[in-house]
This record gives sequence, structure tokens and C-alpha cells, in this order.
Amino acid sequence: MSFFKRLKEKLIGGSSEEEKVQETDLTNEAESDADLEDAKQDQVTEPVEEIVEEVVEEVEQPQEESTALSTDVEETMPEPVVEKKPSAWSITQKFKMGLAKTRDSFTSKVNDLVARYRKVDEDFFEELEEVLLQADVGFETVMELMDKLRFEVQRKNIKDTEGIQAIISEKLVEIYEAGEENIAELNMQPDGELTVILFVGVNGVGKTTTIGKLAHRLKSQGKSVVLAAGDTFRAGAIDQLQVWGDRVGCEVIKQSEGSDPAAVIYDAIAAAKKRGADVLICDTAGRLQNKVNLMKELEKVHRVISREIPNAPHEVLLALDATTGQNALVQAQTFKEATNVTGIVLTKLDGTAKGGIVLAIRNKLHIPVKFVGLGEKMDDLQPFDAERYVYGLFAEGLEKELKNIED
Repeated sequence: MSFFKRLKEKLIGGSSEEEKVQETDLTNEAESDADLEDAKQDQVTEPVEEIVEEVVEEVEQPQEESTALSTDVEETMPEPVVEKKPSAWSITQKFKMGLAKTRDSFTSKVNDLVARYRKVDEDFFEELEEVLLQADVGFETVMELMDKLRFEVQRKNIKDTEGIQAIISEKLVEIYEAGEENIAELNMQPDGELTVILFVGVNGVGKTTTIGKLAHRLKSQGKSVVLAAGDTFRAGAIDQLQVWGDRVGCEVIKQSEGSDPAAVIYDAIAAAKKRGADVLICDTAGRLQNKVNLMKELEKVHRVISREIPNAPHEVLLALDATTGQNALVQAQTFKEATNVTGIVLTKLDGTAKGGIVLAIRNKLHIPVKFVGLGEKMDDLQPFDAERYVYGLFAEGLEKELKNIED
């Protein structure tokens, strides 16, 4: 599938999400009409037209007035138990808005470069290389991208800079995915088995908040979630996690401040098993990478989990603050050496102009970014998607290219 076709499907969802909802609605309407016809044949005294009018009236009324409806109508139109998934377009817009600061800084420079250089030559490549480095894409990633761009320009005999943003976007996606599929998906265990997710990261990166948002996401998918307050060193960390637990409706297993973190995790595993939970999310202290004793404590926690549940933790997610740029890359390298980090959660991506760090982490450390924080709201924690990411970086230029292709 071509890059633009994949991108278009990500932007509007193709025929998957929103159209499926419409098809389901039409099917339900057809079934309702059949039921009404059967009721009429059974000599129900209430006319079909009045039933339809009542149903339409219920749909059109605001939420506050719905409780005033009659019992008969409420029984006719029960509230759905499964909440609607966000559309492909709404998710794409989150990436576009969340990467606004990076786009304003990065893409404006690319646009200026394209405007000044009508021809693709070596001077153009050198300036583009500098722009990418300033966006914290990373030296290795930039060098690889430059090689791919030069080869593509030569292969397609491209002379001018028109449409160059689309080629840059496509090559960035190729570099990130590197032939792998579904790398952003969590390693969830089969039904009936406990999935253990261990969170690590230094203080101040938004780790506890991210745990709360991930718990909310899993709960909305029908999972039962237990939280473990393993950060017993930072003052207020246990209370903060408890607030999130209350907010999203998850039990928090905790001990007093200063307790042994490994003991807290041990109790949490026992509690999660006893309650038949689907997921256990473990918080840990915000460990400074230059404190060897804290890193050893993290290794101890990891050993306790592995002893109690073979092959666990199933995910070790490292929370990184995107606003720190290259410093986040240093943290990722250190934590990877201390424990088997399986994925990155990049917080505060909406608050930085250095969104290129996503590519640097992936390409240098070969650790996928599992989730990105695109705002303050509960559902602003989104699974990372390479196509939506590059769309967020080059939104205006790619939209123009898509329009040209359609025309």
C-alpha cells in the first residue's frame, strides 16, 4: 500500500470506523422497523408513527431532559453499554494539534527552505540536514534520512523541491517502522491471565499522571485494572496515585511512605491475582540515573515481579519528557542498561518544539514509542502512530499533496 493511501486511511479512517458506526445504525433502524411492523400485526393499539416520533424526540432531547421521558420509551431505547470509539479523524486531529509547536518551528523552516531553493541540490540537502538536527531528530537518523532522500531524488530524477515534503515524510515513516508492524501495541496477555506493566522514569516527567491515563484507557476497553504505589520515596507520590485511582475507578495497593518498593509490588501482585484483575500497573520511584543504589532497587523490583509471574513484567514503559530533547535520549539509554525497557511513553509532546526526539529514540536505541501525551485531557494519551506523527509534522504540505493527487 502506498504511503499516501495509508496516510489517507489514517486521516479519515477509510471505511472502517465511522462508516461501520453508520452501517450499524442503519441495521438497527431496519431491525426496529421490522419489530414495529410485527407489533402492528399483533394488534398493538399504539400507532407506529407515534412510537417513531417518541424515539426521535428522545434522541433530539438534551441529556438533562432524558430522565423525564416515560418508562416505556426508556425501555424501547436502552442506553448502549459500549461507548463509541473516537473516529480516525478525531485521533488524527489530536496529533496535528499536539505537534503544533514542533510544526510551527520545524515545518516553517522547511517551507522557507523549499521557497528559497527551487531546485534540489547539495546546498538544499545541507540546509535541510541542519533544520532536522535542530528539531532533535538525532544525528544518526538525519544521516540515514539524507542518504535515503538523495537516493530517491536520483532514482526518480527529481529536479525541483515541489512535493519534497511528501518524500521526507515517507522516508521518516520507513526509518521509524524499519519493517516492523504493530510495534506500538502493548504486550497484553490472553484473557484470564494477569498483564503486568512496570513504569520507570525520573521525577517530573509526568509518570504518575500517565499511569492514571493509561488505566483509564484500559478501563474503557473493559479491562479490570489494579495500581501499585511503588514510588515510596517521593513525598506525596502515594497520595497522587490514589487520587488517580479514585478518579478512574481502580484499586490502589499501597503501604506507608518509605516502605520497601519491592514489598509493595509483591502485595499488589497477590491482590491482583486474588481479584482476578486483567492488568496490574506498577509505579516506581523517580530514579536519578546517576544514583546507583536507586537503579539497583529498580532491578530488585523487576526480580520480584519475574519470580511471582514468569515472563513478567510484560511491558517496562519508560516515561520521558519530550520537552527535554536530547536529555530524554540520555535517560532512555541509562534506563535501558538498568532494565529491559520495552517501550517509551513520551509525555508533554504538545509542549515542545523538539518533537523530532521520537525518531532519535527509535532509531538509536531501537525502542518503540508506545504512547505519546498530546494534551492535558484524560484521553489525550494516544498510541503512537508513525503516519499520524509525520502528518502532524507536515500537515499543511501533505494536505496539499493529497489534494493534488485527488485532483
